[in-house]
Amino acid sequence: MFNSKHPSLSKSGGIWQYFQLVKVRIFIEDVNDNRPKFPVEEIRVSIPENTHINARFAVEQSAVDPDLGPYGVQTYWLVNDFGMFTLDVEENEGGELTPFVIVTEALDRETQAEYITDIIAEDGGTPPLLGAATLKIIVTDVNDNCPKFTESQINVTLYGNTTKGAHLTHLHAFDPDLGANAQISYAYSERVPRDTRSLFHLDKITGVIKLAGKIDTGIVTFYKLTVLAIGPGCIPAVATVTLHIIKVVTGPPAVILRYIAAEKDGVVTIKESEPAFSPIAFFTVKNIDMNQRVNCRLEGSGPFRLGPYERFKNEYLLETTEPLDYETTKEYELIVVAMNTQGLVIKTIIKVQVLDENDNAPMFQQSLVEISVEENNPPNTFLTQLQATDQDSESRGEVVYLLGGDAPGIFVVNSVTGILTVTTSLDREERETYRFIVRAVDRGTPRKESIATVLVTVQDRNDNSPRFINKDFTFFVPENFPGYGEIGVLSVTDADAGENGWVALSILNESDIFVLDTGRGALRAKTPLDREQQGTYQLWIEAVDGGEPALSSVTMVTVLLLDVNDNPPIVLFPQSNQSYMLVLPSTLPGTSITEVYAVDKDTGMNAVIAYSIIKRKGGESGSFAIDPETGNITLKRELSNRGLYSLLVKVSDHGQPEPLYSTVMVNFFVNETVSNESYIQSLLTREADTEVEEKPWYISQMTERLERYEVFPCQPVLIALSVVCLGLFFLVITLTAYICCKRLKKHRTKRIEVEVPLKMKNDHTQVMNRKLKQMSNI
Repeated sequence: MFNSKHPSLSKSGGIWQYFQLVKVRIFIEDVNDNRPKFPVEEIRVSIPENTHINARFAVEQSAVDPDLGPYGVQTYWLVNDFGMFTLDVEENEGGELTPFVIVTEALDRETQAEYITDIIAEDGGTPPLLGAATLKIIVTDVNDNCPKFTESQINVTLYGNTTKGAHLTHLHAFDPDLGANAQISYAYSERVPRDTRSLFHLDKITGVIKLAGKIDTGIVTFYKLTVLAIGPGCIPAVATVTLHIIKVVTGPPAVILRYIAAEKDGVVTIKESEPAFSPIAFFTVKNIDMNQRVNCRLEGSGPFRLGPYERFKNEYLLETTEPLDYETTKEYELIVVAMNTQGLVIKTIIKVQVLDENDNAPMFQQSLVEISVEENNPPNTFLTQLQATDQDSESRGEVVYLLGGDAPGIFVVNSVTGILTVTTSLDREERETYRFIVRAVDRGTPRKESIATVLVTVQDRNDNSPRFINKDFTFFVPENFPGYGEIGVLSVTDADAGENGWVALSILNESDIFVLDTGRGALRAKTPLDREQQGTYQLWIEAVDGGEPALSSVTMVTVLLLDVNDNPPIVLFPQSNQSYMLVLPSTLPGTSITEVYAVDKDTGMNAVIAYSIIKRKGGESGSFAIDPETGNITLKRELSNRGLYSLLVKVSDHGQPEPLYSTVMVNFFVNETVSNESYIQSLLTREADTEVEEKPWYISQMTERLERYEVFPCQPVLIALSVVCLGLFFLVITLTAYICCKRLKKHRTKRIEVEVPLKMKNDHTQVMNRKLKQMSNI
């Protein structure tokens, strides 16, 4: 806007000055030159697993866009909502937008603990600019699960002479919750008597029951223990352990167990990498009478065997028969049974736990992952989620996703989730397929990995207009070119593929004269073209592709007709063969009498005209000369005879392959006046024989011009030839003079006969004119 003050006058240095103050305010209009940006690269939102459907959780780290108004952030959306979430946007009083994550399905942390996707902020520009950040939705645990025993009924056989501290059984309970919600403690039910609790010790943390005192086999034959698995805020799970007491009369054999492999709380641990026939424990059988024999055997399934140890008597070795596999079986429970001849049995339970090692590489679900994506996609477009599994446990089974060294830098994979995205917009015309390797690496030691091939195919969109190979086309065609002959080919390309790359050509103007062969793009004329009617044609050709919507381009085609020598010269002057011109007898040689003027409709050399005298009637040979270029007729000799002179002039062009020509009769009436017009017309209409000139126009011209130049440049040769020919020349002259003197008298008589009749009376005029015409033929 402009603000001005009133005009003022000031005087400085004796000079009045007129000035006016103007205030200018400049407004800078915003353009969409900034994309939305999140303050952090990863945003975390925690949602409890018992959250109700349609519950809302704000994403506090909203995106910021420095642009104003409609160019600022307008909306948010998720790349992958997993069918569990949606995104809503709320605007506060200050106009700021806050995205909210809305739960659309029930969550279960035990099924899936977290969801990782990308949140996109989009502004209102055209086209819109996008900003992206990783959104990690963490499902927090609530105590919605209670402990459960893996076995609720356990039977244990216990001999009366079992030693104190013997391991009886191990109870297992599991709670799928996390942290404090999954803590389990073991306790006897109140139904278990106090003295029984004292006899059988229960570890409240591990659930192991051991014999804590001496069993009185004379009173009790079995014990029933009710064990509770207690979790926070839960109804305890219940398991029943039944101990069957076997009374020993003569004393059963005693089995002493000595562990060779690592053992803790009665559980032996063996690595799965241990070879076959790895020793686990020694068993020594004692308390054997001389008359008794003890038989030991192994009960339980698994790759184990129990056999006598050769070096010592009553020694047995427990060992593996093949390598163990953690992924197949994680734990074995074996029972060593010793029985004497009286049928007394003692059982020793041993548990073997297999320790996992990193012996499995991650495996992709597909070795070839094929992906299709349309070109011109927005940045950070979701492509796929890679899936690889590792059967190993703990960190050994955690998979990290990496791109191979051949992967272009525009592709990014999330190392944890395996989500593959492309950071930029793809262009099929620049590159149609991308093929690269992805790696799945575990966290074991040493690390193991596997690879898969990703094939990304960029699908075409109609984003390229047809393009002519030239900005415009010019074709040169000779006139009278046959109808439907090929004038030229219009080459056009379209970088798109399929129907988007199909191109159809059409003529926007002059379609009544020209036609296009759409298959080859050949331009043809329906009829032969005449340059003399129109020498240049300008056509507008449109190329339209087969896309939806269709794209097009236009080019200009210029057709220039080349001249063909198809028009003979047209004589404009003299106007007819019956016209004549009065020439005075006193006209001096060298005088220009008249000229022949002709034009040719052709161009170039086809229109260059040459004039020549090809026939004459009357006068002596060489009396007249015509300029071959201008057609100017010049008198070369004095006209001694009065009467009618006629010259047949050939007007020829320089066309190829055959010049075309026209002829015209140029008539001169030599006299002082035209006394009898009808007589002259009768002479013009009367047919008479003509004598053809010996030399064409160009020979006579060359003869005249050669007089100006020296024929032989070598003067000595010329002098020698002159001396030799001089004698012969004088001889010829002498003979010629003699013959001419003999004929001179007759010639003069004839001339008198020509001149006299012109002075006779009128009644003899026609007869004498007839004789004049006859004499002019000589």
